[in-house]
Amino acid sequence: MQSPKRTKFRKVQKGRVSGLMVPKKRLAFGAHGLRVLEAGRITARAIESARRAISRALNRTGIVFITTFPQTPISRKPNEVRMGRGKGSLDHWSAAVLPGSVIFEIGGVDRDLAHKALKLASAKLPVKTSIIDTKPTVQDYKQVLSSSSSSARKSTQSKELGDSEINTKLTSLTV
Repeated sequence: MQSPKRTKFRKVQKGRVSGLMVPKKRLAFGAHGLRVLEAGRITARAIESARRAISRALNRTGIVFITTFPQTPISRKPNEVRMGRGKGSLDHWSAAVLPGSVIFEIGGVDRDLAHKALKLASAKLPVKTSIIDTKPTVQDYKQVLSSSSSSARKSTQSKELGDSEINTKLTSLTV
């Protein structure tokens, strides 16, 4: 399980997990990710169990990136203890997440396997999540169109596509 190596203070106040939605960011490391849809706290134990579910579903292939870290210590007093006598001892570590933040990213595997693994991981987490993919850019479309047009040129000896024709095909693909 993840926990900080050292902290400035042993015990801190939990505070509230409130805030507006995090701006929708692109995936930073992988091609597929798990995005949080509601605000909440995720314990280090939940993050670890989700990571294990992902690595088992991927059969140890690909690469998994964990983009959240449990840095808030949560303390708890034992059962049936009277009020007072100070704050309880450290129980576990948790991470506060806001809607729109990405928890896990996966790279190096195909889409179906990644979605299967992320669905298993979302069942382990205490917040609602959604699976996201990277959106291809216009340059990716141009590369695909130019490679398909070059193969068509070789087979049928057709005319060369200009930039205006590629742009019209791009608009038809994106709409």
